[in-house]
Amino acid sequence: MATAQNYVSVSRRPPDVEDYIDMFRRYRSWLIGPMFAGLVIAVVVAFLYPDTYVSSAVMRITPQQISDRLVPTVLNMQMQQRLLQMQQEILSSHSLAELIQRPALDLYKKERARYPMEDVVQDMRSKYIRIQPVEVNAGQGRITSAFTISFSYPDRFKAQAVVRELVTKFTEQNIRVQRDNAVATTNFLDDELKNARDKMTRLEADISKFKAENLGRLPEQFQSNVAQLQSLQMQLANGNESLSRNQQQKLQLETQMQNYLTQLNYYSALSEETVTVAGTAAVRNERLNNFNVKIMDLQSRIAAMSEMWTKDHPDLKAAQAQLASLERQKAEAEREDLAQQTAAASTPPTVRRVSNPQNQKMVQDLQGSIAVLKTEIQNINLQMDEKMKQVSELNRQIAGYQARIEGSPQLEQQYVALMRDYSLAKETYEEMAKRKGQSETAKDVEEHKVGENLEVLDAASDPTSPSEPNRLQIAAIGTAAGLMLGVVLAGAKEMKNTSLKNLKDVRAYTNLPVLSSIPLLENALLVRRKRRLQWLAWSSAIIIGSIAMSGSAYYYYFGHNT
Repeated sequence: MATAQNYVSVSRRPPDVEDYIDMFRRYRSWLIGPMFAGLVIAVVVAFLYPDTYVSSAVMRITPQQISDRLVPTVLNMQMQQRLLQMQQEILSSHSLAELIQRPALDLYKKERARYPMEDVVQDMRSKYIRIQPVEVNAGQGRITSAFTISFSYPDRFKAQAVVRELVTKFTEQNIRVQRDNAVATTNFLDDELKNARDKMTRLEADISKFKAENLGRLPEQFQSNVAQLQSLQMQLANGNESLSRNQQQKLQLETQMQNYLTQLNYYSALSEETVTVAGTAAVRNERLNNFNVKIMDLQSRIAAMSEMWTKDHPDLKAAQAQLASLERQKAEAEREDLAQQTAAASTPPTVRRVSNPQNQKMVQDLQGSIAVLKTEIQNINLQMDEKMKQVSELNRQIAGYQARIEGSPQLEQQYVALMRDYSLAKETYEEMAKRKGQSETAKDVEEHKVGENLEVLDAASDPTSPSEPNRLQIAAIGTAAGLMLGVVLAGAKEMKNTSLKNLKDVRAYTNLPVLSSIPLLENALLVRRKRRLQWLAWSSAIIIGSIAMSGSAYYYYFGHNT
């Protein structure tokens, strides 16, 4: 039984330039073959791929020709937003389906026969229609926003016709959107203005009703009510003070009248006096009568002063001192009169009664004064009654104003709420009226075509040459792809081949010196046969590839146009 051998794994040596040249010589067929096949396939595909013509048009957004400060826009969206909205409507399934099935265009006939209309519309919208924004210099330093509309289709005339239709749809849609927006805005503002006016009118009626029901108690009358209350309180104080003065005056008059009545009784009793005929009867000393009159007058004055002033008042003290002096003089006169009467007591008197003119005059004067005092007291009573009525009326008015002032905070809340609602309603009405005017102006601007608008900058182009496919690029890409495939195949074959190819491999893998080398000897017949087969294979491949490329070119230039 043979013993197992141990194999040692040796890593490949790094190849150099000579190794790569040897590899190219060994595997040139593996490189050139896939590259030629890629060229043939790419050329055939390039000529069999149908031409695609792209027609495009440029539309720009012209800004409003009138300044926004003079005529502000009232549209609910800018042109860019409106373009997005119009684009969605124009590129909708219904719109594109109608465009595809239009007899004058009749687009995608083969595709419609094989696929549902929804798929055809989706492919047209996502692959063949392009709407892209651009910036166009409009002069004078102004930049105008613009966008291109392009459509790709194998028939260049239909491509141009589709772009024309899309431009027309954008123009018509823009006019319709502007008109509808202006009309909708105007109608909306009309309704809002009417609602604001109705609300303001209703609040005006509520405020008028509130003022009528709370006349005199309104918050705006609070200060006047306070001032009126203060005025009434002052009038009440003056009335009470006047009433107090009248009461004091009445009291003084009553006291004075009482004194006059006392004097009247006194002088009435002295209107007749006893006179001694023989000088023996006692007679009233005239001096005593004068003292009595003065004392009674002074006592009346002191009584009146006591009602008006305090006991420490200087005038009251002076009157009391004068009264004390008169009383002393009266006492001296009475002692003298008593001494005279005692001296005349020894003579038998002859008495008779005679009237005293002076006392009678005093009685008459006192009666007149009493009558005057009664009249004054009566007048004062009338004045006091009038003052009492005034004070009662003032108290009633003060109570009414106090009730108004006390109820003012609650009414103020209601009134402030009404006025706040009215102010807001008025502001809303004024704002709606302003916007309504702006809407009417904007509508006139749109009608005169001086607002923000769409215009065609470049009409739909007539594509004379196809934009796709780029046949040279496809051929180059196919050739490069074939070359890459050949490199991969050659590299895989080289990695699989582990034989020693040259002297460098022998030295590297055996670590033995090489004395000499013997070239590879092959059978000449086999070598010639091998070369013939290679030339036959290459000639067949070149002929077949040339025929395929020529046939595809002939079909492109002559076949598909018939």
